[in-house]
Amino acid sequence: MRDPRGIDWRLLVVWTVLFAVSIATRTYVGAADEVRRGHEIPLSRTLVEEVTSHLVVAALLPALYWMHRRFPIGGAPRNLLVHIAAVVPFSLVHTAGMGALRLLWFTAIVGIPYAYTLTPDRLQYEFAKDLVSYLMLTTGVLALQYLLQRVDAAKPAEEVPETTASVASPPERFTVRKRGGSEVVVEMVDIDWIEASGNYAILHVGGETFEIRSSLTRLESELDPKRFVRVHKSHVVNISRVAEVTPWVSGDWRIRLQDGAEVNLSRRYRQRFEALAPVRS
Repeated sequence: MRDPRGIDWRLLVVWTVLFAVSIATRTYVGAADEVRRGHEIPLSRTLVEEVTSHLVVAALLPALYWMHRRFPIGGAPRNLLVHIAAVVPFSLVHTAGMGALRLLWFTAIVGIPYAYTLTPDRLQYEFAKDLVSYLMLTTGVLALQYLLQRVDAAKPAEEVPETTASVASPPERFTVRKRGGSEVVVEMVDIDWIEASGNYAILHVGGETFEIRSSLTRLESELDPKRFVRVHKSHVVNISRVAEVTPWVSGDWRIRLQDGAEVNLSRRYRQRFEALAPVRS
């Protein structure tokens, strides 16, 4: 379920549960390891250390989703290199962030001495762990994206006429507002693809994204039906930006766009797609 601002509450619930389980598990294992080493450390201290670590990771999660939207791993080969390089800033922000939170809690709030220094050894140690964390988070992002798409695809498709409402003269451009209040003119021909996000639509234009308040169905009716085609309940693509179409699962196909993004071509919409770009085996 999404709210009017396009937040998918299913993702929020799932990640909250996953983080809660991770915190509880890692706290127990960490405390048990310290006992085996002969160290008497209160369980509350281990809990705080895990909570602060997970809070920073949770704060970084939206950036990770943006990375996968902008640089999909299944897209251009360079996208994988981008994600590998992204582990470095991810680890630095995570290490510094959780250190700051721990110092704030133990020293400033509780009043317990706590040492935390960003030495090369600590940075190397945290980087090794964050490399695994980034891989696990990436797996979670992709798995949840796949599962939720399958759930959405299983729902009854919204009633959309087979031919988009005719428009005497589809607009060639329109103005969208960027964050910060400025406005830019977007040429229709420059739009690569569009995705639904609740009561909003997200335009992908040459590597940039613009959010406008409009349902995907309404926006589709304003586009040139000879150029834009609905390929999924949540996606409209510019047919001239399609680079490759390959078979996928359950009768669906997978569309790879020129910007490296990949979207589903649902069997429900395949007839429309093939009307503009017939698929020949």
